Amino acid sequence: MCGISALILADSNGAACADLFESLGLLQHRGQDAAGIVTCAAKGRFYQCKGNVRYPTAGSSSMSEAQPFYVNSPYGITFAHNGNLTNARELRTFLDKVAHRHINTDSDSELLLNILADNLQKTGKFRVNEEDIFTAIKDLYHQCKGAYACVGMIAGFGIIGFRDPHGIRPLIFGRRQTAAGYDYMFASESVVLEALGFTDFEDVNAGEAIIITRDQVSRRRLVVEEKLAPCVFEYVYFARQDSIIDGISVYKARLAMGEALADQVVKAFGDDLDIDVVIPVPDTSRAAALQCSRKLNITYREGFNKNRYVGRTFIMPGQQVRRKNVRRKLNAMALEFHGKNVLLVDDSIVRGTTSKEIIVMAREAGAKKVYFASCAPAIRYPNVYGIDMPTRKELVAYGRTDEQIAEEIGADKVIFEDLHDLVESVRRFNPAVKSFDTSVFDGEYITKDVDENYFNYIEGERKDEDEKASSTDNESIGLHNSFKK
Repeated sequence: MCGISALILADSNGAACADLFESLGLLQHRGQDAAGIVTCAAKGRFYQCKGNVRYPTAGSSSMSEAQPFYVNSPYGITFAHNGNLTNARELRTFLDKVAHRHINTDSDSELLLNILADNLQKTGKFRVNEEDIFTAIKDLYHQCKGAYACVGMIAGFGIIGFRDPHGIRPLIFGRRQTAAGYDYMFASESVVLEALGFTDFEDVNAGEAIIITRDQVSRRRLVVEEKLAPCVFEYVYFARQDSIIDGISVYKARLAMGEALADQVVKAFGDDLDIDVVIPVPDTSRAAALQCSRKLNITYREGFNKNRYVGRTFIMPGQQVRRKNVRRKLNAMALEFHGKNVLLVDDSIVRGTTSKEIIVMAREAGAKKVYFASCAPAIRYPNVYGIDMPTRKELVAYGRTDEQIAEEIGADKVIFEDLHDLVESVRRFNPAVKSFDTSVFDGEYITKDVDENYFNYIEGERKDEDEKASSTDNESIGLHNSFKK
């Protein structure tokens, strides 16, 4: 998962880098392994700065994997994307054997860029126009399967943004009035545009491409036969709560999730609701936990103090790293736990590593009983659309009943949101969105191209990556020790 942005200024002498840099900070909750900026100056010359930050998710952690990517032919294109391709193997083979374009990394972003570049190359023109770019992107839609929200820049021409035919990953754009005219910006979430003074926000539609130059904004829906199905996990966990995605307030959706979760708690306990206090696992679940406590008429308390200088444990590599950083990130306050039956509310339970450590902390702080409630249903299937939880065996709910999950994470009881209730908690704020990608909960993949063979492939890839990461870690430890000597 990552955050992307693109900006074009009305003032040709302006500096885009400051706004782009700030956008990266505002989107850091979406990924923390690497970052990069590319700007275009006089004569169409690109200037690039990118590198590793920390906590690589999937693939190599080397700087070569950092976005944006660049190709010089044709025309000079730089490109970034959020999502994951489900036919990456086929595209890699095509680019090698047919298009004869060299792919230097394991990144899907480089594949998308080279597919786009190859389609533009076919025009054979000295310079392309909007019609050529729309045609190239339309062809890309037919070639590339999966989830992708993309931004790009063509040297000396302008910026582009487009979203996969189902709109699985988010992308929004807006404009900002200046003395020179309107600046335009694409970003993964509306909070970026709002913070930087942009207005007139609009979502890039599913299957839509937008081309922005200093002269005009051109929009075209290139794929209309597929239905919009944004990833529901954006509303559960990934997006900032002050974002609006596809016309839906993330904050309001999380409040509604809390109300629906309260119904599940009552259903699980019946008349014997032996809960003294509701405590959120900060930060994502706070809104839901507050609304849940109000509906249950049970006291809400902040029981965990959070160190804000430790990153999101969900996107950290390796179970050991995640487990260690839970303790660094959270501290349980005994005052709120001691002698109480506690209902912990979290946004979701993925691998169970974080949940298990949090429950241990609650018990160490003196809780008599610890119940664990998730604002999302049990995650029993891999995500293949850009969230880093690809293997089935990593998921604590895979092949387990609710009782077995509770035993595995050490809870006295575990309560999950109902899938129908989750969908309605989000959809109620924009009934025009008829469906969502809920594949991690129900195994129904919206692109219809994910099967057992694909699971076996990605699990094999993940095993190779983990072994490579383990080898790299061991080498790093040896180097560190040699310096200590």
